[in-house]
Amino acid sequence: MSAAPKKRGGALNLLIDYGPIAAFFVIYRWYAPADHNGVGEVFAVIRGTLAFMAAAVIALVFSKLRLGRVSPMLWLSTALILGFGSLTIFFHDPFWIQVKPTAIYTLFGVILLVGVMRGVPLLKILLEAAFEGLSDEGWRILSRNWGWFFLVLAVLNEVLRHMLSFGDWIAAKLWVFMPLSFLFTFVQLPMLLRHGLNSDAKLEVETDLPHE
Repeated sequence: MSAAPKKRGGALNLLIDYGPIAAFFVIYRWYAPADHNGVGEVFAVIRGTLAFMAAAVIALVFSKLRLGRVSPMLWLSTALILGFGSLTIFFHDPFWIQVKPTAIYTLFGVILLVGVMRGVPLLKILLEAAFEGLSDEGWRILSRNWGWFFLVLAVLNEVLRHMLSFGDWIAAKLWVFMPLSFLFTFVQLPMLLRHGLNSDAKLEVETDLPHE
């Protein structure tokens, strides 16, 4: 009999889910020219993209070895990172890195909302162990709320990538999108408790949801 998957802790969640984007940010900032223009900018993006792809694979392997499992979300996020990262390197165009979050957020938002319309709260399949006691209605509302939130993030990403420089857009991934995701997660808590969530359970930010 195989061992049961281990539960992730908060620090481990952050390392697996935000380590790759942090690696991109650090490497990009290290190599980025002061004026953020020309060949030097593209060179920094390529170096950062390579670090991003390598860190994503390391996070996936670490999840498998340390926790005994890789979530479907992490598989898909890693595949998209490698796909869009390869396009960035091949075309030498940061556009592909910037539209990747839009694609991921849109994909998951549409999938969750279609599931809700068909009476299938898909988050229950992914996160049931994390929200013990939650009723079917609670799962429906949670799936609906996250579906719309992902679509909002997709729109926000498009707005910011058109308004900000590439460097500032990268910073926004850490200092805007991550806090918004945490805040939105905790805003759901009253609704979860009203719909049967075990209030004695130790709740943590559930990062099997996509973060890019």
